Amino acid sequence: MRVLLWPFQTLWRLVTLILQVTGRLAAVALGMTLVILGIALTVTVVGAVVGVPLIIIGLMLIARGLF
Repeated sequence: MRVLLWPFQTLWRLVTLILQVTGRLAAVALGMTLVILGIALTVTVVGAVVGVPLIIIGLMLIARGLF
């Protein structure tokens, strides 16, 4: 079970590190940028492979910055 959660824990630690370094407002701005870039990439079928994870990371940054 722990192996299955490892990517999410690592990603969450990365988000926390970015938040500590940049601050809350910058984290929200960076999250919005990643979401917009992810949406733009998802419009193309080939870019969806990269776009969807960017959207998820962006939403996590926004959530972490607001709460």
